[in-house]
Amino acid sequence: MPKVKTHKGTSKRIRKTKSGKLMARATGQDHYNSRESGKTGTNKRRDLSLGRVHQKLKQVIPYK
Repeated sequence: MPKVKTHKGTSKRIRKTKSGKLMARATGQDHYNSRESGKTGTNKRRDLSLGRVHQKLKQVIPYK
């Protein structure tokens, strides 16, 4: 059985924690952020925990 290839685009955006949860950066941080409230900007700087819907992504990044 050959090794499974890691999907590099996904591995650069998502990381696995030691407990197996998937974490990703919040979207929409690139530009046009001056119009948003401070609370929204602060929340975008935090990492998001991906839910059960995204658990199939673990198959795409097997060795990470």
